[in-house]
Amino acid sequence: MLNRAKYCFFSLFFLYSLHAQKIDQEMWVDSIYSSMNLDQRVGQLYSVWTASKYGQAEINEIKKIINEYQIGGLIFSLGNSNDQIISHNIFQKQSNIPLIISMDAEWGLGMRLEDGFSFPYNITLGAIRDDSLIFNVGQRIGEHLKKMGVHLNFAPVSDVNTNPKNPIIGARSFGENKFNVSKKSIKYIEGLNENGVLAVGKHFPGHGDTRKDSHLTLPTLNYELSRIDSVELYPFKEIIKSGVDGIMTAHLSVKSLDDKMITTLSQKIINNLLKEDLGFEGLVITDALDMKAIVDYSKGNYPDVDALIAGNDILLMPTDLKKSISEIKKAVLDGRVTEKRLEDAVKKILKTKYNVGLNKYKPIQNNINDQLNTHEDYALFEKLAEKSMTLIKNERNLIPLSLDKNLKVGLVNLGIDSGMTFHNYLNDFRVVEKIDISDLKKIKDLNKKYDKIIVSVHKSDKSPFENYKLSKKEVSIINNLKRNNEIVLVVFSNPYALLDINLNGFESVLIAYQNSNIFQKKASEAIFGANDIDGVLPVTIGKNYQEGTSIVINKSDILSFDHPFNLGVDMNKLNKIDSLINYAIKNKMTPGAQLLIAKNSNVIYHNSFGYKTYEKKQEINNNSIYDLASLTKILVSVPLLLKEFSSKNFDLKTNLSDLFPNTDLNDKKNLTLKQLFSHYSGMKSWIPFYKKTIDSVTNRRISKYFSNTKSEHFPFQVLDELFIKNHNDIIFNEIVDSELSDSLSYVYSDLPYFLLKFYLETNYKTSLDTQIKEFIYDKIGSSSLTYKPTNFFSKNSIVPTVIDDYFRFDQVHGHVHDMGAAMMDGVSGHAGLFGNSLDVAKVLQLFLQKGSYSKNTFFDEKYFNLFNFRHFENEKVRRGIGFDKPELDSDDPNTCGCVSESSFGHYGFTGSMAWADPEKEIIYVFLSNRTFPDESNNLLSEFNIRTELQKIVHEAFD
Repeated sequence: MLNRAKYCFFSLFFLYSLHAQKIDQEMWVDSIYSSMNLDQRVGQLYSVWTASKYGQAEINEIKKIINEYQIGGLIFSLGNSNDQIISHNIFQKQSNIPLIISMDAEWGLGMRLEDGFSFPYNITLGAIRDDSLIFNVGQRIGEHLKKMGVHLNFAPVSDVNTNPKNPIIGARSFGENKFNVSKKSIKYIEGLNENGVLAVGKHFPGHGDTRKDSHLTLPTLNYELSRIDSVELYPFKEIIKSGVDGIMTAHLSVKSLDDKMITTLSQKIINNLLKEDLGFEGLVITDALDMKAIVDYSKGNYPDVDALIAGNDILLMPTDLKKSISEIKKAVLDGRVTEKRLEDAVKKILKTKYNVGLNKYKPIQNNINDQLNTHEDYALFEKLAEKSMTLIKNERNLIPLSLDKNLKVGLVNLGIDSGMTFHNYLNDFRVVEKIDISDLKKIKDLNKKYDKIIVSVHKSDKSPFENYKLSKKEVSIINNLKRNNEIVLVVFSNPYALLDINLNGFESVLIAYQNSNIFQKKASEAIFGANDIDGVLPVTIGKNYQEGTSIVINKSDILSFDHPFNLGVDMNKLNKIDSLINYAIKNKMTPGAQLLIAKNSNVIYHNSFGYKTYEKKQEINNNSIYDLASLTKILVSVPLLLKEFSSKNFDLKTNLSDLFPNTDLNDKKNLTLKQLFSHYSGMKSWIPFYKKTIDSVTNRRISKYFSNTKSEHFPFQVLDELFIKNHNDIIFNEIVDSELSDSLSYVYSDLPYFLLKFYLETNYKTSLDTQIKEFIYDKIGSSSLTYKPTNFFSKNSIVPTVIDDYFRFDQVHGHVHDMGAAMMDGVSGHAGLFGNSLDVAKVLQLFLQKGSYSKNTFFDEKYFNLFNFRHFENEKVRRGIGFDKPELDSDDPNTCGCVSESSFGHYGFTGSMAWADPEKEIIYVFLSNRTFPDESNNLLSEFNIRTELQKIVHEAFD
């Protein structure tokens, strides 16, 4: 009973508040209206165009107009945010009655302002299934407009675009499905309203099936009333039901609605149909009165009077304000415009001003550009691009394309774009070769070189009015390509561009709608299955691809990319990363670095800093290849060990005598794999094998061990022009004969990894680098992970490691830093691997997924769990099998102290750190060459840079 009483009380209170608010509104409106003379009342009907880009001259002109005509509002256009706010505040101060400010900001402030944010065009949004994202677009645009002091947005475009040849609506429409247009219009409106900005649906009664641009001439809509009622009018009915505040009328000839007057001037269409039949009570606004459609129709007369009589409230952008106001005044005085009609229109405008808070106007804050281009905006844009990707054809399930390196994939790009950005994004997933088609005769031979070809078509997306049609040459190239090749066609353009192409012969067709970097990024992700593809074709393309066509592809188990904001990151915390790395570089802790962060299988941060050396000649980029040092242990040896365990060749009790049954292993024969790779075997940390090749007196190379040319006697390369004898047997025997602790103890040791290499290469008669590439790297899309990188990459792609003054006596660049690995031709189980941060992250993601990646299963999950476990924790050994684990003693930290116990990773001597946290699903990869030029530089460790960065990363997610 008490709850019911409370409910009744609050309901009554709410109703009372609404009633009181309405009384306040009416009092304010009546007070203002009654104080006006005829000139002022007529002035309120007009909204005049202005643009801040024209500076002080424009300000002076508008101030003069405000003083002379006491207009009701302004429509702002070209300029920038600061100048517009300055103008806005000046104009509002100048006006006795606050001005209602409007903008055409269909896809955001960027439609008009050079520093404004632009969201995707409506046709792109029309492809998205999740309408809540359209609400988010409206909400973000509304927030931007609110901060700019804008009250009315002349959006959304609620026209149903059923005509591919429509020159003015087209991509501004959500598409040809009236239900989709209606739902998305409503969500857009609700988003605007969330921030107190009023929406104006346009162009009533529907401009979607016209072939002419009303800016240039009068379009016609030649359909029966039943068709117009069921298609064109449908979205307007729906947005009116939902409570839209404004409707903009179009300059059209629609004979079935009014065979005498164009829509803007038609009482039948505006007063009778819109207001009476559809029950619309909000603001009715003309489209611009200076457009040629209405100017030519009026034949030199001023249409303002007829527009007002027809039922329009706001008269937008008159051709001659002075003359227009004079004509309205005459019409009022001679009775053509009744006092009631004028009063209704003006009071509706004043009520709107009250509703948007102009009864308590305050100037707008300036210098807010950072609030108009936020992380939230960029993150939403990225999500919209991702969710719009539309697959309309996919024969033989070509998409997602395989990451397998044995599949040769090429890229042909056409249109306005060089294709380099798209090519780079594709190469984040696997190697894709750029194909030069300047010699058209070679097209027919491409199928001999490539298994699949991606053809990308790039058209300008600077505005939705840009020409999207393909040239005859482009169509010819496409037709020739598809004859002999398996093709994925990707169109970065209005989907109507496909009308020029016969899609028969293409295996897959992906529509990516727009040509910005983000759309190219998301298309590359879609092609390889890094994201779901579930976009819906918003318009019909020819006979075979109807509106609504959609082939759904579920995300594959590979790394993708996303904006950190979409993963819940505190951007202010994350931004500390750049400062800390730049601090490290400035203080010469390392010449440069790469950092990658992934969360929930999405790369959310991937950046590079500094230079390859302190000479600052070559900047580090995300493709720069580093010597990964001991990361080799977890990126090569651990996966190959897991393979052996999964094949039942090894178990934890397997010992060295099992691996080398006919070899005298001395006191090491009973050491188990569990002991060896947990670093609890008592073996020495390392052995300086290289010292036997150096004269201890002169500290120079002993010549008999080295040659400047490769030969049978000097097969192993240690520098570009320096080769060494094969020391494998000597190294093996030295390890076997090395000192072993009297009792088991923890010593971090490289030596077991040498032995693993010897076993695997002997057993499989294949080099370690070939084994790991064939087993994993070639199947997960790795383009950089390799031993001996100078065999595959130019030195410009590789970061130098050290200036060696003890073994090679030269700069080490493209050859492994570790001396033991160098003596084995650069290939060992403990060191020798090179790569970039993205490819390191792919292997870590494979570990997080416990053996699976890109629909491949590489090892058994239970063995990964076995390796990611401290088997000697009671003996105070923090490590798992191969993996480093978080510290056991907080006084001796090896992590930030903020990772979970299930996390794992490794450090590298050259300045690297790779760590993955299964509980938090965070991957952290830091690569550097802190050893250059001098490996004794330990500042990176002394200042705990790597763990401090790791701490920032984890705190950003808390």
